[in-house]
This record gives sequence, C-alpha cells and structure tokens, in this order.
Amino acid sequence: MSENRPFVLTIAGLDPSGGAGILADIKTFEQHKVTGFAIATANTIQTENKFHEIQWTNLSFVIRSMETLFLSYKINAVKIGVVPSLHYLNRILSTIKLLSPTTQIVWDPVLKSTTEFEFLSIEDRLDLNKILSKIDLITPNYIEIEKLLPGFIKDHLWIENETSTAILLKGGHNLNEVGKDQLFLKNKIIDLFASEKDCTEKHGSGCVLSSAIASNLALNQTLEMACKNAKTYIEKYLSSTSTLIGYHYV
Repeated sequence: MSENRPFVLTIAGLDPSGGAGILADIKTFEQHKVTGFAIATANTIQTENKFHEIQWTNLSFVIRSMETLFLSYKINAVKIGVVPSLHYLNRILSTIKLLSPTTQIVWDPVLKSTTEFEFLSIEDRLDLNKILSKIDLITPNYIEIEKLLPGFIKDHLWIENETSTAILLKGGHNLNEVGKDQLFLKNKIIDLFASEKDCTEKHGSGCVLSSAIASNLALNQTLEMACKNAKTYIEKYLSSTSTLIGYHYV
C-alpha cells in the first residue's frame, strides 16, 4: 500500500453490476490514485436496468467496521451513499466526528433508485438540519434537493441559503440548462458548465461524481477545485460508452 496515497472510505450499498455503489466508488478511487476502503450499508439484487431487492446491513456491524478502519488508518475523506434512515446516517456521521474530526465528508443523498425504488424518506426536518451540519458537501440533483430542502429551487430559497453544508446541485434534471451544476457555498454560488462532450445517461453517475469529489478532497484540493475536477472526470465517464455502464479513466 503506497505511503504517498491518502486513504478514502466509501460507506454505501453494494451493487453487483458494479455501475453504482461501493464497487463504482472503488473504481473511481483507484483512477484518482487514492487508497480506497469500503463498508457496505446494504446488499442489493440489481442490474444497470432494474432494481429488485435490498438487504440492509445492521448498523452496529457498520459502526464496528468503521471503528476498525479509523483506528488503523488516517482517513482523509469519506463518501456516504445509500442509507435506510436519518438515524442510521447520523450514527455514521457521529462516529466519524468522534474518531476523526478533520475527515471531510461527502454525502450523495440517494433517496430513490432510477427505477423508483424508495430508499430514504425525510420525515424529521429538525433532525435533518442537525445532520447536515456534520457534512462538508451534499450532492443532490434537482429532484432530491426539493425533497431535502423544499422550496430551495421552486421558491428561490437558495437566495437565503442558510444550510450548514455546501451543496453541489447536479444539473442533469435542469431542463433549462442541462448539465450545468451549481456549487452553493456560504455567500457564493459557482456555476459549473457542461463541456461539449457527447454525454449519455449512466447507471450510478451520482456515485462516481461524489466519490471523485471525495478523492480530490483527500488530495488536498479545495472544495471548488475538487468539484470542478470531478465534473471533468464524470463527463469522461458519461461519454465513454453508449450503454448505461461506463468506463473509468482519467
């Protein structure tokens, strides 16, 4: 294991097709020349075309696995994916903060699969706000942001952005400017425009983007630069094939 490579951890679901979840994250980590670790929050039965079933990992098992890794390695960044509840997510975040307060955290809020299977529902807004305060960046799309923060786009609440975490709003569902992402920082909004690449839809693209950002953060890039470079990476991924599963390369 190279001493020069920072350690990055993904805590997410296992997709046996390899297009999403921890397998996609590990592929992304390797391309970014970081050392990747993985803890599965769930096992699934799925392909890139269809979601069949999910079996959640017991939370105490996930926490014990985290403790083992954090007590053995200096983990620079963590990417979190699918979780079954806010309580589950909060326990993961609290464990990271306890064991390694400086570790940067990226949450890709997977609320529903592309085949409409619902993973996580947001019920307690107060709990959600407390949880977001423990996260450095969330990467929702236009559908997910309205479920997490109702009115953020529709009622222009982004103007009064008072969330305690940075937000990378993915532009895949932005009908007005397809592909334009927006990074919301405190008192600053950065537009990330799409390139001229011929991109096509990919299974697990959100996983790849968020794990690329986590990799870049572990490599000591600023949040803005980490997001910009991750966008370049995801566009190469989206343009790599005409199918729902892409190829990973820098």
